[in-house]
Amino acid sequence: MNYRQEYERWLASPALSAEEHAELLSIANDEKEIESRFYGPLEFGTAGLRGTMYVGLHNMNRHVIRWATQGFANVICAEGAEAKARGVAICMDCRNHSQEFARAAACVMAANGVKVYLFEALRPTPELSFAVREYGCQAGINVTASHNPKEYNGYKVYWSDGAQLPPQHAAAIAAELAEIDIFTGVRSMDYDEAVSAGLITLIGADCDEKFMAHVMSMVNDYETVKKVADDFTLVYTPFHGCGYKLVPEALTKLGIKHLICVPEQMVIDGNFPTVVSPNPENPEGFYLAVDLANKHGADFILGTDPDSDRVGILVRDHNGDFQPVTGNQTGVLLLDYLIGAMKRAGTLPENAAALKTIVTTEMARKVAEANGIDCYDTFTGFKFMAEKMNQLESEGKNTVIFSYEESYGYMIGHYVRDKDAVTASLLLTEMAAWYHAQGMTLFDALQKLYEKYGWYGEKTHNLVMPGLDGLEKMTSLMNTLRTAPPAEIAGTAVVARRDYLNGTQTDCVSGAVTQIELKGSNVLRFALSDGTVILVRPSGTEPKIKVYILTQGKDASERDARIEAYSAWVKTLA
Repeated sequence: MNYRQEYERWLASPALSAEEHAELLSIANDEKEIESRFYGPLEFGTAGLRGTMYVGLHNMNRHVIRWATQGFANVICAEGAEAKARGVAICMDCRNHSQEFARAAACVMAANGVKVYLFEALRPTPELSFAVREYGCQAGINVTASHNPKEYNGYKVYWSDGAQLPPQHAAAIAAELAEIDIFTGVRSMDYDEAVSAGLITLIGADCDEKFMAHVMSMVNDYETVKKVADDFTLVYTPFHGCGYKLVPEALTKLGIKHLICVPEQMVIDGNFPTVVSPNPENPEGFYLAVDLANKHGADFILGTDPDSDRVGILVRDHNGDFQPVTGNQTGVLLLDYLIGAMKRAGTLPENAAALKTIVTTEMARKVAEANGIDCYDTFTGFKFMAEKMNQLESEGKNTVIFSYEESYGYMIGHYVRDKDAVTASLLLTEMAAWYHAQGMTLFDALQKLYEKYGWYGEKTHNLVMPGLDGLEKMTSLMNTLRTAPPAEIAGTAVVARRDYLNGTQTDCVSGAVTQIELKGSNVLRFALSDGTVILVRPSGTEPKIKVYILTQGKDASERDARIEAYSAWVKTLA
């Protein structure tokens, strides 16, 4: 594709509004900017689309949204009349243009004869997954860029099980898009006409009520919460996003009396004015919550990202300072708590199982197996966890009670097939209240788990590689690690390598190559002689290579020393 010709084609298109035309004219003398916007389309993958909101083929805008939706509509229509009648649920988050993009998608689906259930306003991502299942839809769309900065928006796509698209359907949409002209190949219709004709049905409060009934069914221990309600206080922030309504509602129904919400961040705003990044993985974004917690003497802080599918927590340490709890640590705490709470309530299934990703701490496996629970690995992404859950349960092998990944995503229950910060917030709060009743904070609880299960430690490094040459750098690094793999890392021998792309494991001592169960993902795994595992993979949504260090020591100091040594090696890769 010639980016300059594509730029000129867009500039000449009558489909552009006056504002869009003016935006393109403003970059007429910026060759690098023109190239970055028009060198090719946004790649459609299993995570859908994600990009910055500008006019251009490689950006998020109404034209790209319509084009992507036409491709998705073609795939749905190919399933037949029943699939079209089952329809698609469409949701959006708090970001700038999210409602505009959601309506644009709805109008394309309607024009293609696909029934649409459109949320009347922003909702958490897990509620979209729930709606697909609840209304028996063929598919779902969520306009969101999750925890990305304000300049971004995205387009997540779901199939009939409520999970994000499996690879084969994503590939089918990508194939359709290659044949569709972005301006002349899209069918659309007027929004008001589609609503009047019954092609678009607005949903909202009724779905909220059904979703929240399922969320509250996950509570294990109302009684303990009631006992501590008078002196247990927590602070919550939705970071200007979709958790602002349902998370406080769930916590109040749980019985929490002293729930303090950060007022500045309860305001819905796609510009995220109070934070540099609306990501609960970044502890600096919690500064307002920490101030509020110190003012009110709270021990527990909870924050959900803008589309309310991820949740992060902060807890007081022994010095009274707030410490962030990583996604790995939070998942271990919650898994251990859920097993105990279900045992106490008599609700733990006999064949219970937990799911985690290949880059998530091995401490989760230790917790599960020490309690007689099966633990399975999947690739990164809840679509793979949903697939594994469906498989295990359809075969009658296991009932999955908890699934999580290290990047602050947790899935509990069977009414969603995606990470769910509403339900996770509820159960994290129940857990914090239960430990409070034992005279412990979650900081205390985590130390006890290390003493019980081992001193595990994890560190994730993001090697950011932006710009047009970023993809080339990422590809080059992965190729180098494949073709010339290290024999040792930071002075420690590599004893085994796994390549999850072709599904092989190589024994570095004997040279023997064997097949492993998982294959088809661009991930490399290096197992070291001291028990450490290092994994390397390109991000599926951002221009960066992610490197995961999973280690363990005989105590905290040895664990931390290993993380430091291996982190120094990772920095040499950049």
